[in-house]
Amino acid sequence: MACRFEFEMNNKKTLFETGKVARQANGSVLLKSGKTVLLATAVMDDKPIEEHFLPLTVQYIEKSYAAGKIPGGFVKRETKPGDFETLTSRLIDRSLRPLFPKGFYNPVQITVMLLSVDENADLQSLALDAASAALFISDIPVAKSVAGVRIGRKEGNFILNPTLEELEEGTLDLFVSGTKEELLMIEMRAIGSVDVEIEPSVAVDPMLDPMLADEIIQIPRPNELKEEELLEAIELAQKAITTAAGEYEKVFVEAAKPKKDVPLFDEKADPSITTYIKEFYTDEIVHALSGMAKSERGTEIKAIIAQVMSDDTAQREGWTEDQVKAAVAEVKRERVRSMILEEGKRADGRGLKDVRPISIETNLLPSVHGSCLFTRGETQALVTCTLGSRQDAQMFERITGKSASYEEFMVHYNFPGFSVGEASRIGPPGRRELGHGNLAKRALEPTLDKTQLDSIVRLVSEILESNGSSSMATVCGGSLALKAADVPVLKLVAGVAMGLVTERERYAILTDIMGLEDHDGDMDFKVAGTEEGITALQMDIKLGGISHALLKEALEQAKEARMHILGIMEEAAKKIEVNEEVLPSSEVFHVEPHKIVDIIGQAGKTIKEIIEKFEVSVDLDRKQGEVRVAGPSKAKVKAACDHIKGLTEGGGAKKEIPQFEIDKPLKGKVKKLVDFGAFVELPGGVDGLLHISKIARRRIGHPSEVLHEGQEIEVVVKSQQGHKISLELVKPID
Repeated sequence: MACRFEFEMNNKKTLFETGKVARQANGSVLLKSGKTVLLATAVMDDKPIEEHFLPLTVQYIEKSYAAGKIPGGFVKRETKPGDFETLTSRLIDRSLRPLFPKGFYNPVQITVMLLSVDENADLQSLALDAASAALFISDIPVAKSVAGVRIGRKEGNFILNPTLEELEEGTLDLFVSGTKEELLMIEMRAIGSVDVEIEPSVAVDPMLDPMLADEIIQIPRPNELKEEELLEAIELAQKAITTAAGEYEKVFVEAAKPKKDVPLFDEKADPSITTYIKEFYTDEIVHALSGMAKSERGTEIKAIIAQVMSDDTAQREGWTEDQVKAAVAEVKRERVRSMILEEGKRADGRGLKDVRPISIETNLLPSVHGSCLFTRGETQALVTCTLGSRQDAQMFERITGKSASYEEFMVHYNFPGFSVGEASRIGPPGRRELGHGNLAKRALEPTLDKTQLDSIVRLVSEILESNGSSSMATVCGGSLALKAADVPVLKLVAGVAMGLVTERERYAILTDIMGLEDHDGDMDFKVAGTEEGITALQMDIKLGGISHALLKEALEQAKEARMHILGIMEEAAKKIEVNEEVLPSSEVFHVEPHKIVDIIGQAGKTIKEIIEKFEVSVDLDRKQGEVRVAGPSKAKVKAACDHIKGLTEGGGAKKEIPQFEIDKPLKGKVKKLVDFGAFVELPGGVDGLLHISKIARRRIGHPSEVLHEGQEIEVVVKSQQGHKISLELVKPID
């Protein structure tokens, strides 16, 4: 039956159509909002899988035709999903997965296709609403509707469901999803900004002296969110979600199909087997838990299952391996939770608020621009920082964008199997890797001082060991790797993973959880920030909602841990020794815009000679007169800048370049000493390069060992190509 439902709430207008397209799917919805059109379908296999987990797959797919575009590149069709599509699929999955009943093992495929796009649409929020609607009206046994809400902030005021333009101009991006009764997922990032202030000069007419005009000062701000401000924003989101999800459920019932009678597998273990294992194997399980505190793998637990299966009682009773496995898992879970709730202890002996021991080593890789080995307990991340020039930026194209954009700060996260002791091949990054890298990027990006940063920055996190929150180790190691590469950062950022265990009225909040506690806990909560506040947060709630008071307590406990970690990081930052000899450099200066042509030269000849002679890259802005020079060392960049400034002095008149006779002795004056040689001023006011290898008969470390600026020397020209003149000493120094 075809139905149309229109909604106008939470600053968002949407139209849902059912029964019109994709009618062979278990559920399908066409969502329209402005010019945006999304098709969402939900399909379920009738046969459950044998493994005991929910086989839910979510795909969000953007079609190029939605924006009136043809895919770029050689293949003119959509291929593998981009990062935004993958992250959106992950967001939908994390919001919908908790809705399925326990013991449901039928494969479910949810597909959301973008068919038409409005350039100012919040596609993630709309995609989640469409996917939830398709699932709710289907015959798949899910009886709740989910709504997603985004909160922005501008000039200190929260904005409900901002447009993309409002979001980019603001300082906060908070996405919250949930049902009418409970929150399910929270993602938050601070958005850094640059405030402009004018410092007034003395009361002198700037027309008489331009140097006395008002000075414009740029002030970068990370815009961290304080815990109480975050709680206020979440409360606003929760009210909006309650309204939207409640309205969806009330209206969509008309179009919903009767739910299929799908068998649900009893996840509870056989009580008699559980009792037997408690009686005879509790000591072994307690011992195994201490081993699991050191690894994400349950090797010891597998050994116990094998031991139970081999004993006489199991064989006599005919217990299956699945039955024993379920019973051991239940006893393990009960033991982990009872230790926490009743004894205030954890499997590795820590208290509830204790952070595992931390060790930090910076710039341990001599040829890398910046590096940090961050170890917290049994989680270890090797984070490297590489600096590049503008051409190294990652080009990407958003479906809502009119042209290509460039990503100037990249965070790439890798999770090889050996980090958890698994013999698995290393392949391309999956959803987990992209998600963790994106979280670390969100945490670190607001602290970059973009008024001083003139390099493209790439962080790579290699997870060498993992037992709990390698993404937060990436944040800590990444912040210090930036410092180690001498990248201008406003503040250090630390991250910590929190957990929650609840039983009826009792609860315990855990600081710095490990893999065991993540698996058997009720909440996974990662928070990163500076000493002033939170820059990024990610929360997945496994139990039925979380109260405002409990969330507040968890945030305050996370703050304590963050301050502790930041203290250790600050001490490590003081000991950083920058790899000056491998660190690239860049310099930006301005010339009269009409003199840019002097730098370029006829048919680009002059700029090509500069690039070859000094081994640098040169970017020119004709309108602003901006010159950006980047190279592998500060000395080469400085020499290139001095040369360019020389070209643009004196009204831009071109110097006549004399042609020198090869091998004819000339008197010259040492003008500048650099790592790789000396620039020598020759007759006619032009410079030649005397390479360090041509200065002395013996090997020297730097030209300053035998020469000094202003010194007169006798040289011969060995080759000349325009400005590029190579020299040798008539008599090399002994």
